[in-house]
Amino acid sequence: MTDVTTRRLDLAGTRSFSAPGAGPARRAALSQFGMQWLTELWDTATTGRRLPGVALAAVGSLARRDAGPLSDFDLVLVHQSRALGAADLTVLADRLWYPIWDQGAKLDHSVRTVNQCRTVAGADLSAAVGLLDLTYVAGDEDVVNAAKSTVAHDWRANARTRLPQLQEQIAQRHSRQGDLAHLLEPDLKEARGGLRDMTVLRALAAAWLADRPHGAVDAAYEKLLDVRDAVHVVTGRGRDRLSREDQDAAAALLGYPDADELLTDVSTSARLIAYSLDGTLRRAAQAQRARTLRVGPRRPRMTPLGYGLFVSDGEAVLGPGVDPAGNPLLVLRAALVAARHHVTIAPTTLQNLARNCPPIPTPWPPAALAILGDLLATGPGLVSVWEGLDLAGIVERWIPEWAAVRSRPQRNAVHRHTVDRHLIETVVRASGLLREVGRPDLLLLAALLHDIGKVPGARDHSETGAPIADTVLRRLGVGDADRELVVRLVREHLTLIDLATRRDGDDPQTIAMVSKAVDGSLANLDLLRALTEADASAAGPAAWTDWRASLLDKLVTTARAALAEGAPPPESFREAEPVPDETLSRIAVGQPVVVITPLGGAHRVDVYDRDRLGLFADTAGLLAAQGHIVRSAVVRTVDGIAANEWHVETPGGGAPEEGALVRGLTRLAGGDREPLAMLSRRRRATATDSSRATSGSPGQTRAMVISHASDSATVIEVRAADRPGLLHDIGITLSRASLSVRSAHIATYAGQALDTFYVTEFGGRPLPPARVAQAVSMIIDTCDGE
Repeated sequence: MTDVTTRRLDLAGTRSFSAPGAGPARRAALSQFGMQWLTELWDTATTGRRLPGVALAAVGSLARRDAGPLSDFDLVLVHQSRALGAADLTVLADRLWYPIWDQGAKLDHSVRTVNQCRTVAGADLSAAVGLLDLTYVAGDEDVVNAAKSTVAHDWRANARTRLPQLQEQIAQRHSRQGDLAHLLEPDLKEARGGLRDMTVLRALAAAWLADRPHGAVDAAYEKLLDVRDAVHVVTGRGRDRLSREDQDAAAALLGYPDADELLTDVSTSARLIAYSLDGTLRRAAQAQRARTLRVGPRRPRMTPLGYGLFVSDGEAVLGPGVDPAGNPLLVLRAALVAARHHVTIAPTTLQNLARNCPPIPTPWPPAALAILGDLLATGPGLVSVWEGLDLAGIVERWIPEWAAVRSRPQRNAVHRHTVDRHLIETVVRASGLLREVGRPDLLLLAALLHDIGKVPGARDHSETGAPIADTVLRRLGVGDADRELVVRLVREHLTLIDLATRRDGDDPQTIAMVSKAVDGSLANLDLLRALTEADASAAGPAAWTDWRASLLDKLVTTARAALAEGAPPPESFREAEPVPDETLSRIAVGQPVVVITPLGGAHRVDVYDRDRLGLFADTAGLLAAQGHIVRSAVVRTVDGIAANEWHVETPGGGAPEEGALVRGLTRLAGGDREPLAMLSRRRRATATDSSRATSGSPGQTRAMVISHASDSATVIEVRAADRPGLLHDIGITLSRASLSVRSAHIATYAGQALDTFYVTEFGGRPLPPARVAQAVSMIIDTCDGE
């Protein structure tokens, strides 16, 4: 490690990272060291000579005095025209830049005249924002001041035309980098709410269009800088991305008990910066419109919203003379009308409401609960309004339990938001399903509280969340019967999707579980189904696919029919439909029959063949070899003929090849294993990754029997690292154990397989205990054996 790098890391002072005020002091010391070192380089490069009209300046983090331990040096050699000849400038630049490179420090450099600084700033928006921070390091200070004042003057003069360009650039960057508040591996600099956005806030203030917020947003910025500094130290690199493998070390260095607490603070800080940027951009746009030449007096345009609120320049504000002190429901009403009109509440108005509105009586009066229900039903307009309420501390006054899930990260591949934001997104999705249920108000309350149990230490957030939701609902004044129903919905909000994707929807026990979850009520089933869809669709595209939607619809349809009849579900597994005569004649001559049916983003593959051990495994292997992902399979036998139904998805597009499946099954039945050669090649291609995933992790596969899931079969759930051909291998193992697979339900999340098999002995009986133990042991050995 080079001397300068070592010195910078020493100055970072790892022992003081978590001490109060350590961050600003650390960055001040690092900046002072950087400036001093560069000054020494300048003196060496100039051999102590005074060079009128030539100076070294800094931009970026060093210029702002918030450089991290291993931040880049962003330097500009500024000069007046003809202050030095071209050759002399080149020699001077080389004497400056090469020692920096020799020390292993990252350098972004340029050589520009004052006019070139002005020209570059005029042509490149990012360069203009950066040059606003231009700071003198060494040499002729007047030339740096001239360049900085010229750039700042042009920035203010052209602010009206450059603001739309800046807004577009910000939107593109946010779209590309994502929202820092909801990323598990965030870019602390470029993502929405990151360090770059604070630079933009300063640039907007420098344009004299709008002042930026101070206080809390400055503290949020310092928090992100602290995390960035920790990343530099634990990685030994000047990076800005907080990767998963570095989070534990960074959290420990900063004094957090775990990485989740660190991510929670990062998310909270990012949300505050992003909210501040959004508000400042709105106010800048308002100032820009105010500068437009008008004829006649300049009067603010106030559009009434009701309850003493108005829309002014795109924000909801209180009208003159409205006093919040005597109206505890005013903040609820303000949020409602703002969300309905898709505008945010002005920050000053929010502060006024938070400070002066008296608390709502506990339990809430019916009028307050009704307004809350209307607010939750406003749809997409709710998101930004709720964010403002939350940052102002109002949501926590209504629901103190909200503090435990605010900005809480979700280490789950299907989720794209923090817990609190996911709850609001679920409410928004539920607002589009209100006509499908008899009690839309209860659906919205359940959506708001369904994940309220995702608190530190919770093992089952549904069970943990139910009593928390009960406490919240009592405070909100929800009646006993309605409260019990919402609590039931919170407790059971994962039941339908779990049963639909991991259990056999035609098994009587599965339908019995659905009936128990909804207390035998069709109205409750409608509510739970709507909550399930809202929850899954809000989580992200991985949680709500066409396939998962079809499984849920199928299960709910079957359960609804059973509940409507008022009778228990049938006592036996459904029988297969008779095999067509034409299919029987083809099978009689030794030719399997395959029928492909499109299912809107997925395909149903019906396979008819002579029943034999290994048919399930062979079909799974062929489908995997063709690149298809099996989502479920139902295996039936009719008079010695297997009538198997497979549902598959194809990530690369396309449909299963009927002819290839027929030829493959025929050859496999004859003992020729060549049709599975492609699967073997895929396995070899991932062998290194698979061995790396399993090495050092003995017993990572879990196989367990799900008691009472079925009366007519033994249900085994397998959790294992996914790999090509895993389902085929498990099928082969079950064949070796002389077990019949009646149905299989397959799911994969973040590289982990979650598969459920309904197995029987030949003759259709559930397995005795000894055979269950043998099957479980064989499955684990198979999954861990690769």
